[in-house]
Amino acid sequence: MNEEFIGALKELVRDKGISEDLIFTTIDDALVVAYKKNYSNPGSPAQNVRVTMNRETGEFHVFAQKDVVETAYDHINEIGIDEAKGLNPKYQIGDVAEIEVTPKNFGRVAAQLAKQVVVQRIKEAERTIIYNEYVEKEYDIITGTVARKDKGNVFVDLGKIEGIITPSEQMSTDEYNFNEKYKLYIVEVKNGSKGAQVVVSRTHPGLVKRLFELEVPEIFDGVVEIKSIAREAGSRTKISVYSNEENIDPMGACVGPKGVRVQNVVNELKNEKIDIIKWSKIPEEFIANSLSPAKVISVEVHEEEKSAKVVVEDNQLSLAIGKEGQNVRLAAKLTGWKIDIKSQSQVE
Repeated sequence: MNEEFIGALKELVRDKGISEDLIFTTIDDALVVAYKKNYSNPGSPAQNVRVTMNRETGEFHVFAQKDVVETAYDHINEIGIDEAKGLNPKYQIGDVAEIEVTPKNFGRVAAQLAKQVVVQRIKEAERTIIYNEYVEKEYDIITGTVARKDKGNVFVDLGKIEGIITPSEQMSTDEYNFNEKYKLYIVEVKNGSKGAQVVVSRTHPGLVKRLFELEVPEIFDGVVEIKSIAREAGSRTKISVYSNEENIDPMGACVGPKGVRVQNVVNELKNEKIDIIKWSKIPEEFIANSLSPAKVISVEVHEEEKSAKVVVEDNQLSLAIGKEGQNVRLAAKLTGWKIDIKSQSQVE
């Protein structure tokens, strides 16, 4: 162990953003274990020792720690007061005397162990740093590059770490070709035995919300609020929006000039249809809006059952229900109300 190693160690500590004290303390602790394992007499009581490494030169010193007593009976852990004063006149009964017991070849053993400890500690610290960095991004959006596919999972390069898109988080309209870039929603960051595991999604409703935040400054600034999202990924999404400011049109803000804002979101989601709905605190109004693009004649709500009966014109019935019931299903999910749709002729 030499000054060159210490210099390299300190530089590494700076580059990795790891605490220097943590590294040196860990080395000292590991060296105590190494000394006891290699130099203690088998079967004898455990000796208290302190091992230090000079932070400038890299030299090692081992000190046996013994309690200063009137008369020593346990010569491994005790030292008589007379003998102690011979080492240092200041020692009193009850003090802990330190006697250097550094073995001749301890430097070689210590240097090898110190390097192992440093490598291990740096790996652990890097894992912690990466985990902390990505756990702060949980429920946020990130760009990932497709790295590989394995057993139905898609692995994406997120920069410092690989993320996983499980089959349930994959959109059927995505191809996930090698090197293809995707905007992804971070669903969960787990701290596993091998470091951080980042689960990302293309199907989560949160992805739509974050994409609109990127495209619509009014949402990012809090002027327009996304109240709820109902999504069938790859097919259709309904999003309800609201603004407290009367002079702001929340739907218009989301659509953008010539529809450019919503179109950017649609393009990112591989042509997933997006209905932007105006939210209302009046249930009848909100439910009627949620069935867009169908036009509604009337809505009758039953608060206790959280259900609504909706009447539409005959030619609007199939549009209100949607293909395979998708439109009414998403409307119910968006509003939180059970919706029963009838045509005008059915009611009559």
